[in-house]
Amino acid sequence: MSAPPSRSLRTICLVALGLCLGGMPAGADEPALDDGAPSIILGDQTPADFLDLIGQRTKARWRLLFRPPPPTPPTDRGRAALLLGGLMADSFLIWQAGDSQQFRNNNQEVLSYCRMLGLGEKLLPRLMAQGKMAESNEWKELRSEIVDSHQVLIRMLREQRDDDLAVLIDLGLWLRLLEIVSSVVVENDTVEVRPLCIGSPVILQEIRDDYNRLGMPKHEEPMIKHIGAVIEEISVLWRSATPTAPTAEQVTKTHEKLKEIMQVMLEKQP
Repeated sequence: MSAPPSRSLRTICLVALGLCLGGMPAGADEPALDDGAPSIILGDQTPADFLDLIGQRTKARWRLLFRPPPPTPPTDRGRAALLLGGLMADSFLIWQAGDSQQFRNNNQEVLSYCRMLGLGEKLLPRLMAQGKMAESNEWKELRSEIVDSHQVLIRMLREQRDDDLAVLIDLGLWLRLLEIVSSVVVENDTVEVRPLCIGSPVILQEIRDDYNRLGMPKHEEPMIKHIGAVIEEISVLWRSATPTAPTAEQVTKTHEKLKEIMQVMLEKQP
């Protein structure tokens, strides 16, 4: 049986968006929002598109969301895959900020984790090319390259039958993206912005689907089980929310739970 397709492209529905995406980081000139835009837009979106949409609906201070480098790659391949996914999410965050030095630093961490998973030499040329693009401020080209490299990594893992690792990288990436976005929403707390906290119910459901596709042995690992429980708590929280008007408390609790997941990923397991 062939592996299921990658869920790296998410179906996102966001409130009041009528924008042409992509091209330059958020610091560049952007088109004005169209107040007459349709209330919901559906479409397959990359992580780069997702942060574009958030940045165009809020006053995101991306640089404040940078975080320290992760620990040395662990020997636990599952945990390493989750952390690598988070680092790839940071690539998209740093792209939004247009910080070439931070991008190159983060790419070194990405390479270290890829090497731990046995993919370092295969991805080294791409990562080196990305560093040069950042140094030369070739932001449009870099955007396409980091989207493609995420897809290539997932495909490589599936081809070598490491489906669980591919799922864990996607989980790490999207959970880190939601942590980033929830931070932005908490800082810009208004009724209009709150629904962006989880991007859309569809994203949250697809994260749950990803988790459920992990093999049963993975589900029994304490760290994975903890992450699954917190994902379910967030799902219950938003299941009870009015889609267009979640409360400040729901947003705050979601942010706290996403931070908890990030901490669980970083902590060395006994």
